[in-house]
Amino acid sequence: MYHIRKAELKDAEQIANVHVNSWKSTYFELINEKDMSNITFENRKALWETILKMPTSGQVALVVENTDGEIVGFVSGGKERTKRFGYDGEIYAIYLLADYQRKGLGTWMLAAFTEEMVREGYQSMLVWVLTQNPSSRFYAKHGARQIEKEDTTIGEGTYQESAFGWKDIHELSKKLKSLEQRS
Repeated sequence: MYHIRKAELKDAEQIANVHVNSWKSTYFELINEKDMSNITFENRKALWETILKMPTSGQVALVVENTDGEIVGFVSGGKERTKRFGYDGEIYAIYLLADYQRKGLGTWMLAAFTEEMVREGYQSMLVWVLTQNPSSRFYAKHGARQIEKEDTTIGEGTYQESAFGWKDIHELSKKLKSLEQRS
């Protein structure tokens, strides 16, 4: 059985581990190796320590633990950063270790995160994903519509990413809850 809860400062190291390992396993065929080397455990740990020490208003960070209490996935987000598309919320990161993917945990994390975003007062939400990333189908499967494509820089490389969004996260939350009740 798995457990989902709000992330705490003590989780920074495990979150960094999930972030780096799942990022590299997800993107190893999509991003140049030189550009991938910029994502290190040390810089991710420092990032998560900073985020969790000083959370901003409206920010949500959740972790998923396995039966041994190890963090195997996380999701974080808050205010939409670009302010260009008419969405007020954004998923900044959602990652699961490879061994825990395709078990329904991603949907469960999305459901819990959406519920927290609703509690924080958000009405809509988007997520950016590398266009070539097969997991973009996950968002479409859950009703997100593609909104935009644009280039982003990772390391020294330029890659295309796509924004997917839900105009009504209250509706998304209802759909995800009904999926949970059926399983």
